[in-house]
Amino acid sequence: MIRAPRSLPRRQAVAGFTLIEILLATVLLAAGLALAFATLSAATQTATRGEAMAQRSERQRAVEGFMRKRLTATRPVPFGFDQASALPQRFIGDPDRMRFVADLPDYLGRGGPYLHDFAIESDGDRTRIMLSLSMVLAGQTVEEEQERPPELLVEGLKSARFRYRALDETGKLGEWQERWQAVEQLPLMVEVTFTDADGHDWPPLVVSLPLAASAARGIVPGQI
Repeated sequence: MIRAPRSLPRRQAVAGFTLIEILLATVLLAAGLALAFATLSAATQTATRGEAMAQRSERQRAVEGFMRKRLTATRPVPFGFDQASALPQRFIGDPDRMRFVADLPDYLGRGGPYLHDFAIESDGDRTRIMLSLSMVLAGQTVEEEQERPPELLVEGLKSARFRYRALDETGKLGEWQERWQAVEQLPLMVEVTFTDADGHDWPPLVVSLPLAASAARGIVPGQI
């Protein structure tokens, strides 16, 4: 009697994975690693952009806050006299420079009235704003024993600009002016615009000068 051959045990019939199964597992593993790397990279870039935006916002608040406080504290105190007209100089404004007197806080110096000289300086494609401070006494700037070097307010800008505004002949706010030529009076408003090196514009800083109301009377466009 001839007996039929016995079948092999299942564990012996399946000797291992096929080449297709190995390749499929490898592809799935590579896809999973690529997805994990892409997710990690996106999260890192998002965190980096968020940190850069936070730093930019903090710098904007610090710079604009300082300039707002200094402009708001502007006083109609002369710091010199125009030699041609003999008029007292209380505010001189250009697109890249403005000078006025404001009380200096004790933490920035000895206190009292100081000439604030904000200057926009360009070095190639980089722009910065410098601040020079000089003590004012009896309508003139005086030299201190220890001269204060100019202080860097902000750097790494593409551009910056100052503009000024006053009343027109009808008593309404006139157009923004590139230069303030009524040196014996204060402008009603000052605007400062900044553009970062990457072309990002800061929100315009517009400041009203509280003590400029008396200086605004009688100003007409031909005088500014």
